Amino acid sequence: MEESDFSRYVPNVHFEQIPIKNLVSNQEYQRNLSQLHIERAANNFDLYQINPVKVSRRNGINYVFNGQHTIEIVAMVSESRDTPVWCMVYDDMDYNVEADVFANQQKYVKTLTPYEIYNANIEAGNDKQLMIKSLVESYGLDIGRAKSNGVICAIASLEYIFDTWGFHILDRTLRLCIGTWEGEANSLSSNMLKGIARLIAVFDEKMRDDIFKEKLGAYSAKEIIRTAKERRAGALGYSEAILLAYNKKMKYPLRWSNLYINHKIKKISSDIEADNINADGEENNFETENTFEQKIF
Repeated sequence: MEESDFSRYVPNVHFEQIPIKNLVSNQEYQRNLSQLHIERAANNFDLYQINPVKVSRRNGINYVFNGQHTIEIVAMVSESRDTPVWCMVYDDMDYNVEADVFANQQKYVKTLTPYEIYNANIEAGNDKQLMIKSLVESYGLDIGRAKSNGVICAIASLEYIFDTWGFHILDRTLRLCIGTWEGEANSLSSNMLKGIARLIAVFDEKMRDDIFKEKLGAYSAKEIIRTAKERRAGALGYSEAILLAYNKKMKYPLRWSNLYINHKIKKISSDIEADNINADGEENNFETENTFEQKIF
């Protein structure tokens, strides 16, 4: 039998360990280094997550065209640019080919979905995902791909709430949500969960669970969603819509301004600043609480 030639399917490369100080990664086609990304990855360094750096060797110089952040992360963690990294070295590229490969390297890569990442973390036995899974299931809910009653698809939002405000606020968020709308699919959306969590973080025990269930239970999840979308985009619009319903006809309503100025809430100030600027870069002007309450509710 004639032997098949598979050479055109196999890159003409070799692997070397090259010290970081001998790598160059300042080509014009590359993106700027993100110091925040480098520091975050360095603080969570995992040797098994280090990929080989792709290098084009031209005129004896090792040009990095994929992996510039990787080498900076390793340099930061090791505190030395003498540290070697595994490199996948190409000897047959010119500058134009490098730029083309860099531009199109992610073109046909299928990104992992939050659900796929969550499942992999469950299989790996990672504590955070196991805690979230146990908590969700304790309320008779499931985590899944498709929207339906009793199923949460907003996995990234569950993790966001857990990371930002902790286990207990996620627990109370689910308790209020299931106690008010009994697992109705629209009540388990990303913005609904984050909107409720934001209110809990702001008002803590000043927002009473029994009143929340009574007041919000008078509205369907779809009504809250409609009001939120008319209010403003994102989870903050949901917080506002829920707060309006909660405060309606209350003798001592929760202070509206606290939704924006409570400094105990992590990661919110920058979100609010972004929400307050419209697409034209101008500051949005919102109706007062009373005016909007009369208009919507």
